[in-house]
Amino acid sequence: MESFSLILAIVVVTALAFDFTNGFHDTANAMATTISTGALKPKVAVAMSAVLNLVGAFLSVEVANTISKGLVDETGIRPEVIFAALVGAILWNLLTWLVGLPSSSSHALMGGLIGAAVASAGIGAVNGDVLVTKVLLPAIAAPIVAGVAALLATRMTYSLGRKADGKASAKGYRAGQIASAGLVSLAHGTNDAQKTMGIITLALIAGGSLAPDSDPPVWVILSAGLAIALGTYLGGWRIIRTMGRGLTDLQPQQGFAAQTSAATVILASSHLGFSLSTTHSVSGAVMGAGLGRKGGVVRWSTATRMFVAWGLTLPAAALVAALAEWVCRAGDWGTALVAVFLVASSFAIWRISRREVVDHTNVVDTEEPGSDEPAGVVTTAMAAVSPPPAGVTEDLAATVPAPAATADPKAPSATTTV
Repeated sequence: MESFSLILAIVVVTALAFDFTNGFHDTANAMATTISTGALKPKVAVAMSAVLNLVGAFLSVEVANTISKGLVDETGIRPEVIFAALVGAILWNLLTWLVGLPSSSSHALMGGLIGAAVASAGIGAVNGDVLVTKVLLPAIAAPIVAGVAALLATRMTYSLGRKADGKASAKGYRAGQIASAGLVSLAHGTNDAQKTMGIITLALIAGGSLAPDSDPPVWVILSAGLAIALGTYLGGWRIIRTMGRGLTDLQPQQGFAAQTSAATVILASSHLGFSLSTTHSVSGAVMGAGLGRKGGVVRWSTATRMFVAWGLTLPAAALVAALAEWVCRAGDWGTALVAVFLVASSFAIWRISRREVVDHTNVVDTEEPGSDEPAGVVTTAMAAVSPPPAGVTEDLAATVPAPAATADPKAPSATTTV
């Protein structure tokens, strides 16, 4: 290294803080369905996910290179710009965690970086082709591809297991869920941990500590992997509750199909260097699995709130980052003011979260608001495409009141089993 200034040290620490929030924000991606179906105990699940996130961080640097070499023009980007980008990303992560919404940490980081770069050097500082092909298009395609794959996999799973013994089948799928959850955690490490590696590498290049076009140093890879693993172990219990219970109620077969589909999409994207949102992929897969089982219910009120958060992530993080960059232009005192604001805001959000504590003891038992929401038009239409799979008929039985218009007023009330 040629130099390592104070501002560069602040940027590295802030980047690792973002990586930590990324870890607990995205724990639900790998373990929500495994916890909700009872395949693993909550603390065991997050510990397993943390270890595999750390391992995944060492498997590839393609996504890190997309961030550090492709998204924004390295020339003219100061460390203060990257610090401002991280402020926008961290605050958005914490706000969405507070309300239990599985938004994209990846797009919060992208939005922050874009907003700060544009505020500092103009729109020309952003490489539009990379933004469209490796960020925006995957953001749209990932949940659709994962959702369709999970829907088809769920239906195939029920079809193939129609003659299997119910208890033995459930036990086998729980084991499959554990394996597929581990694969999602590994995939998350190969994708999300690398985004922080890319940001730190970009900061080191901007600060003159690394030559342009350098790959992330080993210490950057290790520190980013450890930060995301620690955040994962602490568990983002609020978002785990939303993903595991708020979107749909999953059986082991559906959990296995959802996690396997999501992991496949994430690993393929990491190999291609796409800055994919694992949250989008897993959420799409969970909804697809919910639609894949006859009688399954996707709670569209929760899904709608989630979609709104997805749409707001990039512009909201970009706006906060742009404002932070504007304040940082004032010099050292401006940077210090932004740092104080970040710490104070983070502490305030944490204090608010203590009013209703969600942890490993109540993440499964607590009912998500709106959990009794009816299936709705979309779910009903999707579920009616195929007859119910054999072996689950008992689960699909419903009791409805007999038509009031045809009932004898003197006769006792009757019910009809469908």
